[in-house]
Amino acid sequence: MASPSGNIGNISLPSISVTRTLADLNLNTTTTKSIIITSVAVLAFLAATSNYSRKTTKDGGDNEHDSNPSPLKSLLLFCYSCFLKPHATAGTTGTQQDALESFYGSQAGIYDATRGTLLKGREDMLALVASQLRYKVGAGLGGLGTEDGLEGRQRNGKTPGTVTGTGTGRKPIWVDVGGGTGWNIEAMAKFVDVSEFFKTVYLVDFSPSLCEVARKRFARLGWENVRVVCTDARKFRLEDYEDVGKGDFVSELPSPSLSSWWEETKPGRHAGAELITMSYSLSMMPDFFSIIDSLESLLAPHGLIAVVDFYAQSKVDFNFRNYTGGLVNRHVGYFGRNFWRSWFDADRVSLEPARRDYLEYRFGTVLTINARNYTLGVIPYYIWLGCPKKPFSTSSLPHEIVEHIDAIATESPRSSPRLVGKHSSSATNALVFAVDRTAPEMRSKAFKTALENISANLPLPSFFYQNHHWRIYYDDQLPKHTQFNDEYIYAFTWEDSRVDKEILNLGPDDVILAITSAGDNILSYLMQSPARVHAIDLNPAQNHLLELKVACFTALDYTDVWKIFGEGKHPNFRSLLISHLSPHLSGRAFQYWLSNAHIFTNPAGRGLYDTGGSRYAIRFFRWISTLFCCRSAVRRLLSTSTLEEQRSIYHTKIRPCLLNRFVNGLVLSSDAFLWSALGVPKNQVAMIEADYHRSASSTPGKEKPTRAEAILHYTTSTLDPVLSTSHLASDNPYYLVCLLGQYTRQCHPEYLSAAAHSILSAPGAFDGLRIHTDEIQEVLARFQPGTLTVAVVMDSMDWFDPPSLEEEREGKGKAREQARRLNRALKVGGKVLLRSAGVEPWYVRVFVEEGFGARRVGCRESGRGYKECIDRVNMYASCWVLEKIEDLEELVDLA
Repeated sequence: MASPSGNIGNISLPSISVTRTLADLNLNTTTTKSIIITSVAVLAFLAATSNYSRKTTKDGGDNEHDSNPSPLKSLLLFCYSCFLKPHATAGTTGTQQDALESFYGSQAGIYDATRGTLLKGREDMLALVASQLRYKVGAGLGGLGTEDGLEGRQRNGKTPGTVTGTGTGRKPIWVDVGGGTGWNIEAMAKFVDVSEFFKTVYLVDFSPSLCEVARKRFARLGWENVRVVCTDARKFRLEDYEDVGKGDFVSELPSPSLSSWWEETKPGRHAGAELITMSYSLSMMPDFFSIIDSLESLLAPHGLIAVVDFYAQSKVDFNFRNYTGGLVNRHVGYFGRNFWRSWFDADRVSLEPARRDYLEYRFGTVLTINARNYTLGVIPYYIWLGCPKKPFSTSSLPHEIVEHIDAIATESPRSSPRLVGKHSSSATNALVFAVDRTAPEMRSKAFKTALENISANLPLPSFFYQNHHWRIYYDDQLPKHTQFNDEYIYAFTWEDSRVDKEILNLGPDDVILAITSAGDNILSYLMQSPARVHAIDLNPAQNHLLELKVACFTALDYTDVWKIFGEGKHPNFRSLLISHLSPHLSGRAFQYWLSNAHIFTNPAGRGLYDTGGSRYAIRFFRWISTLFCCRSAVRRLLSTSTLEEQRSIYHTKIRPCLLNRFVNGLVLSSDAFLWSALGVPKNQVAMIEADYHRSASSTPGKEKPTRAEAILHYTTSTLDPVLSTSHLASDNPYYLVCLLGQYTRQCHPEYLSAAAHSILSAPGAFDGLRIHTDEIQEVLARFQPGTLTVAVVMDSMDWFDPPSLEEEREGKGKAREQARRLNRALKVGGKVLLRSAGVEPWYVRVFVEEGFGARRVGCRESGRGYKECIDRVNMYASCWVLEKIEDLEELVDLA
């Protein structure tokens, strides 16, 4: 571990007593001996497998710290220093520095050789901060230099290591606190050219021995912009080492009437470092409060702070917090918490949660990773990226702060407004007034949460600190979100984007609300350059999938986008996620895809399109086709060159296996399969049955049909027309991906074409996107009246319960409420596009009663064969356009 840079006086590092540590956990002697033996074996493995990160010069001269000892010697020296060597208790001056030298002095030369396996996550942290910095430099944030033609994205064959940071602005400054031997700084060269990208790099450490190793390292590398400073981190000031020139300092006086949310930097102080890192040093700093406080003033307004370290924490500490950036894998079990705390405490390495908690309190959280070192006994560690607590200018007027938060959290068409001005003497009261004078129903839940956090002097939720404002804050602990168990249902969208495009005919002034699903349709709408697209889904994972697609188009070349979403697999997905996509994802979406990276990287897996709830339907068909020995027929079906050949294979080989009464009665018509595999709710099933009953009742002498018959008829009416009129191999990506597990270059959704990539990867392509994780009616309630021009609600209206007689008499019901809210949000002439499993869905009448005109633009009537195909998916019985023709009276009166 890197040495701490804090000084608290007469505290020293004792030698590790493994027996005492285990005794604290009440383990018996046999267990103690076993763990000691296991520990020594692990240490031997550590030494044998660790690679030296220190390099000698080509002619073998000037080694770092005398020599490069062998792995065996390194192991023995490490074991002696940690387990056997008696440490000095106070030294000559009784300081923390003496205690550090007692521990590190004899092993400084072997530090890097013996920590590679223990200190996991350091390269991931460096990759994350390098990616964030490249984005900031490319975007010119904080006055940093811009890269001609790069714009934060890998282009023209450039790799991350070749980014130089040259441009019109200044280069960033990096301070590595507790940097030890300088391993982190040299390792950063994998991601950026350290000697060119950074103006200056400061390694701040309190151990003279480790600092001496670092000086020799950078002398060998020839990096003249790296400076090693052996001092207490709390005493380090940039103005003591940097020339404070124009644009490098803050001169505004703080306002004494404001809380810490608006306090300014002292006059004449340097503007700060763009990057501060701490690698396994915070856990070794006894006086961590004052050190973290000092880092806040050291960080630039647009700067980034990153920490990787051990931890052990229970979920009871953080479950109620909304500003942690996600909770995936953060909880450590009872035994793990107590064991690792006791084990590391013997070496004065503190894993108590207060250090990380205080870090998250003093800064805003950008991204966080909770991981385990499985090589050495499942040691928990975290990677945390933060930024200044205030996501806006500290000289802003209160009403400007309100506008800023509203713009980045709600449906406001503005993005980040420029905030300028001076504080008033009654800023707090003015802020309250600025909020109160705005119609509260027009403010989102995210806005309310932000104001609550500000009033409690807490950081904002991590959504407010992202580089993009696509994703809007939501409370991921609510039961309505957790019911999905962190799994999306649809890995691809089941709506025909070609038909939608023809029906809607979108223009540059359109403001669209649409259900996210897998996000394919959202990308199709964005390709038509409307003014705004609001994507809504109650399932957080569906929005995570859309976020991933948006990030990929923003940061990756077409080749990588095709591998991820065309083939559904990419062996380097995790690396791309950390090094390229992370600046463009919200904290929770990043955590989600990091924990599910195996979807794309597992060579034995089937990839993206064999995931989600819909995978059960795909696997079911694969199982049935295998059981009936027609897998070869499926392969032939996908390789046919003509529609006639496709029809022949389908009707003679596949249809008899799939669409028979046995399979239908056993599986297809069961509630479990309809809901879990196909996402069909009970009300939609009832509509299917009702339509079939009406059709069957018109046939004289026919017995009352069963539910299984209704489902079989509906399935047949869906598939028969598709396979008879649409060539799967060349023009139906919806069924192709189900059967093949991926798309092909000849058949894929429009958004996966090279032309689409050119459109969606252009700067500003997603500026109009807002992603809401909530119910449709909750989002609609917060729109200004007459804001929307188009609402695409898919089949969501089918999910509503038909109104009772009492609700009909009183003009109530959830479907009617939804229709009214859509009327309120839409302009006159605005459209609602919906699909239904019913030929004549009952709620169309409700829309007509609530100010809409109804027009059926697609329908399949029973018993007319392949002519019934309404689009390439044909999953629904009808498609409707409901046009708003008038405002409701209560809305007119309200206006």
